[in-house]
Amino acid sequence: MDMQRLMAQAKKMQNSIASAEKELDETVYEGASGSDNAVIIRINGKHEVQEVVIADDLMDRENKEMLQDLITVAFGKAEEKLAADREAKMGAITGGVSFPGM
Repeated sequence: MDMQRLMAQAKKMQNSIASAEKELDETVYEGASGSDNAVIIRINGKHEVQEVVIADDLMDRENKEMLQDLITVAFGKAEEKLAADREAKMGAITGGVSFPGM
């Protein structure tokens, strides 16, 4: 096996992974919950919350527990979208092989 060719392929994969990581980090994922998407949470690929949108009718002390549940569900949905996108993009680069730290 040609070692130079192997090293070039490894470098190319490394560059592709870095590019995909940057793209994922900059992508915003949205999770919504409740009727008419009463709660919307947007996170970036670094798992940082970018925005929380809450419907006006939920801004009542009587709705506190429900609002907390809706926020939790919306965040979970955004995280699921991020994980699926990361798995798809990285899997396309690595051919499905999992590498530590990815």
